[in-house]
Parts: sequence; C-alpha cells; structure tokens
Amino acid sequence: MKKVIISLIFLNLFVKAVDISQISAVQSQLSMQDNNLSANSITLPDQNISSSLKPIAPVFGAHLFNGNFKQFTQHVYNPEYKITVGDQISLKIWGAVEFTQILIVDSQGNIFIPRVGAIKVLGVANKDLLSVIQTGVRQIYKNNVFVYADLNIYQNVSVFVTGNVNQPGLYQGLSSDSIIQYIDKAAGINLDYGSFRDIQILRDNKIIESIDLYEFLLQGKMNLFPFRMGDVILVGDVKKYAFANGDVQRPFRFEIADDVKTLQDLAKISGAKPIVTNAVVRSYGEDHKLHVNFYSKKDFNTILIKTGDEVEFRPDYVAEKISINIEGEHNGLHTFVVKKGTTLKDVAEMINPNEQSDLNSLQVFRRSVARTQKELIAAQLKELETLALTSSSVNAEQASIRAQQAKTILEFIERAKKVEPKGQIVIDNTKAYDSIVLEEGDVINVPSKNNLVIVQGEVSLPGAFVFMDKEKMRYYIDLAGGYSDRADTSRVLLIRSNGKAEKYSAGWGGGSATMKPGDSILVLPKVDSQNLQVFSMLTQILYQIAIATNVVLNL
Repeated sequence: MKKVIISLIFLNLFVKAVDISQISAVQSQLSMQDNNLSANSITLPDQNISSSLKPIAPVFGAHLFNGNFKQFTQHVYNPEYKITVGDQISLKIWGAVEFTQILIVDSQGNIFIPRVGAIKVLGVANKDLLSVIQTGVRQIYKNNVFVYADLNIYQNVSVFVTGNVNQPGLYQGLSSDSIIQYIDKAAGINLDYGSFRDIQILRDNKIIESIDLYEFLLQGKMNLFPFRMGDVILVGDVKKYAFANGDVQRPFRFEIADDVKTLQDLAKISGAKPIVTNAVVRSYGEDHKLHVNFYSKKDFNTILIKTGDEVEFRPDYVAEKISINIEGEHNGLHTFVVKKGTTLKDVAEMINPNEQSDLNSLQVFRRSVARTQKELIAAQLKELETLALTSSSVNAEQASIRAQQAKTILEFIERAKKVEPKGQIVIDNTKAYDSIVLEEGDVINVPSKNNLVIVQGEVSLPGAFVFMDKEKMRYYIDLAGGYSDRADTSRVLLIRSNGKAEKYSAGWGGGSATMKPGDSILVLPKVDSQNLQVFSMLTQILYQIAIATNVVLNL
C-alpha cells in the first residue's frame, strides 16, 4: 500500500514555462471579453499634480460629473433676467377690456398690444416687466383695467466654460441653469489638476461670483446664480490636497482650504468612523525623504496637514481576549471568550461533552488558513488559464480540438473560483492540542463517535454510509456502487477527520486502506488532455480543491 500524506496548507505550486505561440479561437474570444470587462471596470487615474506621487484614493467629487446634470434644464424664476428679442410674454388684461395673448418681443425690442400700441421691454429686468407693461397700458386705460404679465419662455444664453475642464467651450443653456449643469456639459472637471473649490464666474472680465462645490457635495448648498450671455466659468488649479483612507466613509483626495487644515478637519470631511483612534501620516518632505508619523486622536486638532500628505485613519485596540465558536456534538456553550494564548487543550477541558462526543478528534477551522488555501487555488487557476489559452496547434483540426478543450477548462475555472475552502488545521494526534494556540474567530468542531463515512466523486451512488469496524476502503466504494467510468482509480483521496489527506491507488492495494469514523473518500475524475502541463496542473488543482473543501469538483 502506497500512501502519500498531503498537508492542507503547504502545497507545492508548480511553476511552468509557457510556450506562447498561436492563440486559439477561444483565446481570441476570451480576450475580447476581457477587453469589454476592462472597459466597465473602475480604474483610478493618476490624479496628482505631481507625476512622482501616485494617488492612493480617487478625487472627492469625481462622481459629480457623469452626464446626469447636462441632460436636464430647469425653468426657475429669475428676477434679474433681462428681456431680449424673441422672448415670449404671456399677457392678460381684464376689467373694462378683455385681452389674453402670448406676445413675442420683436426685433426692435417691443411688444405690441392692440389699442395700446408698442411698449419697449428690451433689457427690462424680469422683476420689472409687469410694472413696465402696466405703465404703458394705463396711459390709455386709466381706470378699471387690470394687467398680469409673465415671461413664458426664457431665451438660451451662451456661457464660456474654460480652465481645468475636460472639454472647454461655449455652451448654451438657460440663465437659471446651475454652474454644475454648465460644467457637466464641458465633460466635468479635469481630475488631475482641476479644482472643485476654486471656480469663478466672470462678467465683462471681472469676477462676480466664486463657487466652492464642496458646499454642494457635503451640505447640499447651491447658489442658483443667474447667468447672462457671454459669462465665463473658470475652473482653477488644485493647489493643496491630502489623501484620506482607512476606516473612513469617504476615502478620497481632498482639497485643503481654510476649513480643512488639521487632521481633525480631514477626519471630519472624510467621515472617519467612530472606531478610529489614531492616524498614520506619510509626508513628502522638501528634503526628498518620506516621513511617516503616528498621531493619537486626541492630537488631531493640533496637527496641520501638508500638501500631498497621505493619511490613514485606523482603529488600534489591544484585545486581551478572543472569541471562538464550538460546534458539533456537545452540551455546552457554543461561544467561548478566552484569553489570548489559550490552546486547544485548554478549550477541550472547558467543553461539556456528552456520551457521543469524541474529544480525541477535535477539528479546528481557521479563517487565515482558508484565505491561504483560496489564494493558492487562485494562483494555480490563473496559471491553468494561461496554459489553456496559449497552447499551440499545428493544423486547423488540432486548433478546433484545443479550442473545445480550452472552453471546457475555462468553464471549470469559473466554477473552481467559487469554491470556499474550510481552512481546517491538520491535527495528527491529541498530543498536538497543547501546541495549537487559538486565534480570534476559530471554529472548533466536536465530532460524534458514531460518525459516518462519506463517499463522493466519481462513484455510481455517492453518499454517507455507516462506519463498520474493520471494513476497508473498498467496502465503502462498493457500497457506493463502485467506480464510475470517469473515475481516476489511480488517484483516490482519503481525507481523515483530523484534516490529514492520504492518496491511494486502487491498483496498489488502496482498497485495503484502514478506515476510521468520520473519514471521507474522494474519487477524482480522469483528466483528459494531451498537453502534459495542462494535465499536471488540472490534477494538482483537483487535489487541492478536494483537500481544502472535502468536495470533488468535476471537469
């Protein structure tokens, strides 16, 4: 009997040379899919002024200009709007005279009212329109005549948008449209060097309004400034900035201004979570050195931030105790809170067993081990994908066969990515209990003395069978209907309840392997591939998944 013990964690990764040659049809198709995926994925551009400092967070406010604002316009009463040629005025006169009509301002800037004549309205402010028309009407009708006038349709105004925007130009809109709508029409602020806090509106080459979009982003405040024909929106340069990440609600690059000077200001604007206790500040000094400093939360108000600072807000709590979960066959608590450094032996003495509890076969499942197993599987799947897509073909027929094989492998890879390893720690015997120091979140399972034997994979009738003393592996495989046609009888895994994995071959006396309660027999499928590298990698991955999850993944 030939037996190979396979560790759960320390599995060898085979690094193979890849012969990159002719790409098959499946590779081309996958490449197109990858390109489409990349187009939809989120990438963080270099949003710093200095190319030597790579951003660690996207720009705060970058989501503002995505085209939603430019699609809509708003008809808001604008008292400062100046009447111009082509405007439509809704006029109603009642009393001694009845008249209702929509009048259009003619090329001379007048509207004409029957029996009243022409009234000049060109350049009149919207707020004064009614009084101007009333004055003209009452020159003819002295008494018992009432007038109501309202601007029916505003004329478009043309506004220049320039500075640090992505598409500077002249854009049309209503005078009542907001500055955000005009900047959105210019494809938004350039995230590399454009400022969200230094935006000016110029009229006749003079600054008449300064806008800080942080007021809108953080407080929802927006001054609906009335635009005129020829106004200029100038987006300035970002001058001072700092990065915030870690335990914050808004991990972005922020512009530093009068309201953002200290670590406390940055913590507030970035939405630092209540659990934050300190900050790590990375500063790029004039001496061409990177300075890393650590500050406590109580000092945030006194620490000034500098341009380019990278601030990581984080909690830093020292835990003296850990929480572990107890599952399986026992009559005690399912959660223990114990001191750091507690061993499995200590916890075993705390468990309240019953007649069916098997304290000599405790199983420990750990999240960090599960993550390691997941990473190992992911690394091998990536290599398998490369091998499957870069296999060369000598003719069209072979290319077609390889394309079909590649498709099957890619489908297997997608399924394999979804497996979740259990993270079981291999415990050879109870003497090891004293050397296993428990970690936060560990799960300890207490097996039952009446455990079953699980048979799965490439057998006719996979299932769970009652453990029978002195019966060998072949007995349970026969209970499962024997090997299927797709079974690889040279690669049968026996997973012990303690996590140890043993490999057997039916041709080498594997059927006579001694069984124990709680064991699992995993019969792996045959791997059909003419490519030795693909064959080896597939076999390795099947082993690894079976050991990490106690599940056979079929091809």
